[in-house]
Order: sequence, then C-alpha cells, then structure tokens
Amino acid sequence: MNRKLRMGMVGGGKDAFIGAIHRLAANMDGLIEVKCGALSINPEIAVASGEALFLPKERTYLTYEEMITKEAQLPADERIDFVTIVTPNFAHFAPAMMALENGFNVVIEKPITFSLEEAKLLQQKLEETGLILCLTHTYSGYPMVKQAKAMVREGKLGKIRKVWVEYPQGWLSRLSEREGNAQAAWRTDPKKSGKSSVMGDIGTHAAHLAEYITGAKITDICAELNTLVEGRAMDDDGAVMLKFDNGAKGVLMASQVAAGEENALKIRVYGELGGIEWFQHEPNSLIVKWLDQPTQILRAGANYGAHLSSFATFNCRTPGGHPEGYLEAFANIYRNFALTLSAKMDGNTPTPEMLDFPGVEDGIRGMAFIDNVVLSAGSDQKWTAHNI
Repeated sequence: MNRKLRMGMVGGGKDAFIGAIHRLAANMDGLIEVKCGALSINPEIAVASGEALFLPKERTYLTYEEMITKEAQLPADERIDFVTIVTPNFAHFAPAMMALENGFNVVIEKPITFSLEEAKLLQQKLEETGLILCLTHTYSGYPMVKQAKAMVREGKLGKIRKVWVEYPQGWLSRLSEREGNAQAAWRTDPKKSGKSSVMGDIGTHAAHLAEYITGAKITDICAELNTLVEGRAMDDDGAVMLKFDNGAKGVLMASQVAAGEENALKIRVYGELGGIEWFQHEPNSLIVKWLDQPTQILRAGANYGAHLSSFATFNCRTPGGHPEGYLEAFANIYRNFALTLSAKMDGNTPTPEMLDFPGVEDGIRGMAFIDNVVLSAGSDQKWTAHNI
C-alpha cells in the first residue's frame, strides 16, 4: 500500500467513552486515517465531534445509514476502506451488516453483537463477501500475553491442566446508572446490554483471554450470576467453573462491584512442567513458574528477540525497560488488522503475526459464552454444555 487506510467511525463522538481510544490506537502507527464519521445519534454532538476531528462537513454524517450509503457512492480512491463501530451492544449489528453489504471491512467493539444469532449472520455475510472483521478484544494485544500463548503453543509448560482468570472492577459498586452515569445506564439495561451485564462487558474478555493463551476451547460451564447492588436490573457479579477441550479445568471470576478495583484483569495457566502469570496492572511482565527450577520474570521489549517469541516482539514498540500499556495493546489490534487488510488489497499473503487479531469466530464464542453462562446460572443442573 502506498497510502493510509481510510476509516469511517460509527459512534465515538465527544460524549462517548471508547471512541477516542479507538482513534488514538488507529493513529499510532500512521497506517490509518479517519476520513468520515456518524459520531453520535445527537445531531448537534455529531456535527461538533466532526468539527473537533477536522472532518469535512460533507463527510460528517448524522446517521450510519447515510454514511455507509454515501461513502459507497464515492470513487474507489476516495471512499473509506473500513468502518469502526463503537456504539453500545444493541447498536452493533445493523451498521456492521450494512457495512459488509456495501463492501466495507469492519472493526467492532466487543461483544460483537446483541445476540448469538446476529453474530452468526455476520459470519455468514463475511463468508459470502470475503471481507475482514476485527473484534477489539484488546488484552490479546499485549506483547506478554502473546508470549504466554507462544510458550503454551510450543509445549514449554507441558500439557495444560488448570486456568484461573479473573476480572474484578469496582466502578458499579453504587447504583451509578441512577446517578447520571451514561456508561452505567446502558450497560445495566437489558434492552441495550444483552442477556448479561457483567459477563457481556468483562466476562467475555476473561473467557477470550483464557482461550487465546491456552489455544483450548471451553466445552462446559457451571455458572453463578449475582446482582449485588440493590435495585439494579441486571447482574453485576459472577463466577464460572470451566472445562476445556484439552482436558484442562478452569475458574473464571468477573465482578463490577469489587469496590476499589480498577481493571484488575489477571490470568494464571498451569501445565505439567510449570505455569505462567500475567496481570494487566503490570503488563510488561510475564511470570514463569517452573516445577524444578527458579521462577523467571520475562519482560517486554523490542530488543529481547533472543528471549521472546516473534509474536511478542512483533507487538513490542519500545526497548526493554520502557512501559507499554493499554493504548499500545489496542494499537497492536488495529495495526495487525491494517497490515492484514493492506496485504490483502495488494494481493499479498499476510504473515501469521499480522493475522494475530480477534475476529468473528472469537465474537461468536463470546456470545455463546454469555448465553450459556446465563443458562447455567438459571439451571438446577451442575454443568451446561457450551453450545454454539
């Protein structure tokens, strides 16, 4: 490619939570530029947001339908290459499907859709069109998460036996949805969030991380969901026992009422020969615990090629000793997607490192996870098959 990829954004205006993060991540490597947007359902905010991003007036749209229709009518050397969707869960499917129907690739926030059925329809459309969908499960973008995955894949830990993954937050410890917190309001509204609040919002991140690192798939679950803040319409806490297709057992905990916690995502994976531990609050470190030798601490760094996998170093941005965090992990998702899309547009084959970003299969597994957790939590049976 001799140019940047052209991006259009649905949602993510100046009143939004995650839109600015997407734009920063997309811009970090100089591979992508925002060319248009339908940035808010509020016309005044949509226009003001477009002005703040220096978008042309004619490419600051008031609805996603208008944006996709008009962009599709532009000459090939002007129209966007892909659409990024950063709306609440209930507003993911329609713009994603319309984008695909009009020939645009898609980047979309998780969970991928409001329902499993919608996710499967997107998968079908992708198969029909040959387009690309990227799902922003951000935590798989961290270099040391990729190092953990490589170590498991290479058999360095032996056969995987046990997985513990936890994601505690504290931001919903009060009834914030009734105190003017717009982010809390839609996330705890079943008409906008979906079947589960806590599992849809952060439990899917934990489940994806467990499957991503281990390379194993969840086959059965035994779940409990709780609503611990009085007056809340949806669950805000839960725990799940897991069985994987490689025989491993696991435990997943997700809570948004762990008062005082921020985004304390942590995973531990144990095999016959040793285990790994990764904690988002210290993302540059991967602790490796061996059965018969001292514990190691592996550190992220672009100059550690002799010690880290190609997948880890491909996603390292700084020399060792310099911190890389959430924005860099987010940017790795966008960069790998952009490199894959550019290679495809040039008629080239992307490398395995480029292709290392979440897609529609991850989205479908996430939606199935939500469905089956809710089913298990409401059942008298101990275990529920993780059907997809």
